[in-house]
Amino acid sequence: MGKIEKYINDEIGKRGGLLFALIDPVDHPTPQKAIAAGLLSCEGGADIVLVGGSMGAQGELLDAVVRGIKDKASVPVVLFPGNIATISKHADALYFMSLLNSRNPYWISQAQMLAAPLVKKMGVEPLPVGYVVVEPGGTVGWVGDVNLVPRGKPQIAAALALAGQYMGCRFIITDAGSNPKEGMIPAEMIKAVSSVVDVPYIVAGGVRTPADAALAIKCGADAVQVGTALESGGDLKRKVSEMVKAIREEGRKKV
Repeated sequence: MGKIEKYINDEIGKRGGLLFALIDPVDHPTPQKAIAAGLLSCEGGADIVLVGGSMGAQGELLDAVVRGIKDKASVPVVLFPGNIATISKHADALYFMSLLNSRNPYWISQAQMLAAPLVKKMGVEPLPVGYVVVEPGGTVGWVGDVNLVPRGKPQIAAALALAGQYMGCRFIITDAGSNPKEGMIPAEMIKAVSSVVDVPYIVAGGVRTPADAALAIKCGADAVQVGTALESGGDLKRKVSEMVKAIREEGRKKV
């Protein structure tokens, strides 16, 4: 187990629920503003700052934002890669993801094969992640050619998650895509997934409020991943702080 994986597991054990703040450099007008958003997320209490996105977050832009956040961040900076080019040697770790319900084997194992030698050479810690995309799926659903899990079929998400764990994934993520109008995945699905997996479970997509974040933890998630909700204007540090507070209160009940 690497340093960042151990950190995540230890923090879940102590706190019962974590917040991962996702910064997509493409969604910010300048790299400096993306860096500022990452640092404000740290100040607000985020446990991990993720950097990346489904399209365009690569090369000099990605390097600059990751380096700018890591230089001053008090928590690990982890990559959320959209493809094999969205890797930076400046990160502490990266989600080494297999998109479990893609129709295209490229997103299940081929991209991972192509990226693995570079990840090893760079010395970035890989976090083995089984990634499940739920309706409506957003950009990642389209780019990843995903056979989307219907929102009313929690047993499908649970089976995919368990298969991911059995194949060696040490983290599971269910994601409804960026800013879905339907909101985060249903509580019944979170409960179904959390009831079958024994590895850390992260809920992403559509978590907009502290109440949403608390509900995800209450239903069995170990961490909540929030991106678009942090970019909608207002006091970013306060938004993160309020979500962290709600997550911690619910997490303490689990601990």
